[in-house]
Amino acid sequence: MTPRARPAHPPRPARPDRTGPPRALVTGIGVVAPNGLGTPAFWDALLHGRSGIGPLTRFDATAYPVRIAGEITDFTDEEHIPSRLLPSTDRSTRLALAAAQEALHDAGAEAAPHTSANRAGVMTASSAGGAEYGQRGLAALWSKGAAHVSAYQSFASFHAAAPAQISIQHRLHGPGSAVISEQAGGIDALARARRRIRDGAPLMVTGGVDSTLCPWGWAAHLADGRLSRTGDPAQAYRPFAATADGHTVGEGGALLVLEDTRTAARRGATGYGVVAGCASTFDGPHRPRLREAAELALAQARLTPAQVDVVFADGAARRSDDLAESRALCALFGPHGVPVTVPKTMTGRLGAGGAALDVAAALLTLAAKVVPPTTGTTHTADDCPLDLVTTPRELPRLRVALVLARGRGGFNSAAVLQTPTTD
Repeated sequence: MTPRARPAHPPRPARPDRTGPPRALVTGIGVVAPNGLGTPAFWDALLHGRSGIGPLTRFDATAYPVRIAGEITDFTDEEHIPSRLLPSTDRSTRLALAAAQEALHDAGAEAAPHTSANRAGVMTASSAGGAEYGQRGLAALWSKGAAHVSAYQSFASFHAAAPAQISIQHRLHGPGSAVISEQAGGIDALARARRRIRDGAPLMVTGGVDSTLCPWGWAAHLADGRLSRTGDPAQAYRPFAATADGHTVGEGGALLVLEDTRTAARRGATGYGVVAGCASTFDGPHRPRLREAAELALAQARLTPAQVDVVFADGAARRSDDLAESRALCALFGPHGVPVTVPKTMTGRLGAGGAALDVAAALLTLAAKVVPPTTGTTHTADDCPLDLVTTPRELPRLRVALVLARGRGGFNSAAVLQTPTTD
């Protein structure tokens, strides 16, 4: 079907119910993505199929066999970060600070005191910490000596630098941590923050942001052997296609503001969706467990596969991984049983930021009732019988989304999201 024209800005969220047991509601979204800086720009890009993948410019990549990535080109550090923080923060931390600022503003929660700041916290995910900052420190050490390594090196390249800086900037002095489970990290951080909400925290900032577009990070991606060698940015990332040959890397991610539904209702906050269930598993020898993660998340949400309206798939774009995910989806929903999309084909895989950005896209999808497309792949492989969404698809009755993520090493995570009015 041909979708109607959609507005550039995300739709206004719904107001949560004031009754019923407390649930974790997403009241704010902040996005830093290669195809859109800020939530409205990102959502507009998804609906129009605009990719942020292109030639690498953050360093000279001419000597490398892969020279394209999902790079954020419209982020000027000085416009988003206080000057006093520039010497002590990595790019990934700066991107996270910008996402947190947008998310808190979107939620109407920038003034921390009304959220009981001593119980409000920050739990985010990172797969590489401050990779670029660490590289600069190593270069200074080996070329000039230890005296030339920044005093900030001890924490600026640490995985927990972003949640620490967000906590300080916004006076969120409650629970805080950093999760490291690669691409699955964004969901794992969300699950941990959701538990804190259920334990009584009034507000949590959660999600994931990563940036590894530097020579050190790039060498690690190449050594892993999973990058597509296709040089065309529009064709380099083709999940579930018979010709899939790997993925494209990007930078960025998303941070969310999570609140107890009753706390949000008391202050008149609106919400994008409820985090109804989260689960994670770890692959055993010759035993992928992605399906089990999805089943556990659905059971926690008290839903069946038949109630899922859309799946945001991991979409690794390696034939063996795609086949394993397709089999898991077909076992749950049947062949062509549910619309499946992989919008990260427009950003690249973002490490810990990837699943968090998928969660943000799924929440916007719930509000707009339109599913963003998968680009790059025009037809699925015969052994991947999925209903892959390749053009924007309107689903007027869309109420439940399942988001899947897999991290290198065997991590699997799943999140179930519902519209705020879903019981």
